[in-house]
Amino acid sequence: MRNKLILGLVALPVLGYSAACAWLYAKQRELLYYPQLTKAEVQQTDFGIARNGVMLNGWLVNIGKPNAIIYFGGNAERVEERRDEFAQWFPESSVYLVPYRGYGASEGTPTEADLLEDALAVYDQVRARQPDAPIVVIGRSLGSGVASYVASQRPVTKLALVTPFDSMADVAQAHYPWLPVRWLVQDRYESTRYLAKYAGPILVVRAGKDQVIPAANTARLIAALPKPPQIVDFPNADHNTVGADSGYGKALSAFAAVPPSP
Repeated sequence: MRNKLILGLVALPVLGYSAACAWLYAKQRELLYYPQLTKAEVQQTDFGIARNGVMLNGWLVNIGKPNAIIYFGGNAERVEERRDEFAQWFPESSVYLVPYRGYGASEGTPTEADLLEDALAVYDQVRARQPDAPIVVIGRSLGSGVASYVASQRPVTKLALVTPFDSMADVAQAHYPWLPVRWLVQDRYESTRYLAKYAGPILVVRAGKDQVIPAANTARLIAALPKPPQIVDFPNADHNTVGADSGYGKALSAFAAVPPSP
């Protein structure tokens, strides 16, 4: 009886640990994606892309400008709220704001595989609309992983990464150090691997008080890049407020500017 009691006491923390792992594995996409915070009506959008039976509905800012910018937002970001700012910051660029599947007025359910393929479809649509335009890609937070993938698969003139990370699995491991998160994460967004051969200019925007993306994860990404990026720091901003800093728009605008063709 005593041996059985001891074995039972030993098993309790093991069962609890296993339950925590199972819970995290089952809930991981609910912890990563927050499309419910971004809902919009299709009638409010003005730009759409069909991909494999799913409609991605978004917005096009500054129609008809000679350059192009594609923006990929954060995991709970309403990208349409950036329209007025982007119109001012990028006066010579048509800006494409297409929410991820399941976000805004886009159909479907978000997963890494689908978001990455959707992102390439967005790029290809932009290239078809503006065949000779330089394309600058900007990604914020989750979107930095998506943008990095696009830069690894398509010609990107410049790449801006706002509060970026090395991989989503490593970020998750930093938040749950007592769990084997690296082995549990399905949607990994391995930006370091994506950018191993990207040779174009990169801007990295860091928030000094970022509570979501640990500084070490951003530092590892920077260290792994083939050549040093331009870095802009906002030491008093956190993950959610960096976009409100007065210098944020100036930094993106200056970086994204493309000299006119001769």
